[in-house]
Amino acid sequence: MAHIADGVLAWPVLLAGTAAAGIGVAIGLRQLDETRLARTAILAAAFFAVSLVMIPLGPSSVHLLLATLMGLTIGSAAFPAVLVGLVLQLVLAGVGGLTTLGINTLDIALPGVLVGALLRNFVARAAPGPAMLAAGLGAALAVALTTLGVALALTLSGEGLAGAAPLVGFANLPLMLVEGVVTAFAVGFLKKVRPELLAPSAALAA
Repeated sequence: MAHIADGVLAWPVLLAGTAAAGIGVAIGLRQLDETRLARTAILAAAFFAVSLVMIPLGPSSVHLLLATLMGLTIGSAAFPAVLVGLVLQLVLAGVGGLTTLGINTLDIALPGVLVGALLRNFVARAAPGPAMLAAGLGAALAVALTTLGVALALTLSGEGLAGAAPLVGFANLPLMLVEGVVTAFAVGFLKKVRPELLAPSAALAA
């Protein structure tokens, strides 16, 4: 979700979102060494692919995010990964908007990075079952935070858009469940075949 189109948000909201996203992208790029570059590119491609399956929702849309999975495995590099995915969607599919790239990137990447930082140590050390449960709940939380970010941006942009905020929140309740299940199974798979990708050192800069 969080594909807010051009011409919807007020300029102060757009500028603030772009500035905050720029800081996140700058931090994320500092983490992109040789060991993280390929992983970040793969997750950016996965984000681009899954987010093409979307349901329009007024001024926004609903789709899988994979934000928590990115937060767990690549940390702040989720910011440039999400930005690249959004640019590709805009150029190749006409989804989203140019002026809203910043706020859309912020709304998707920041919750994943925060939840990933919160759960990273536990997921890395826990058995597959508890790790999957924690990752699934974290993914649902990240979707809720993204929904809150979209609703806040709409509300701050004027009374005419405030009424769309509850609709965005209600429509994303099923997405929380689906995102949680997908992320849980992805983490379970990684715990079995590539547990090193979930290690704290895999997502954090040296």
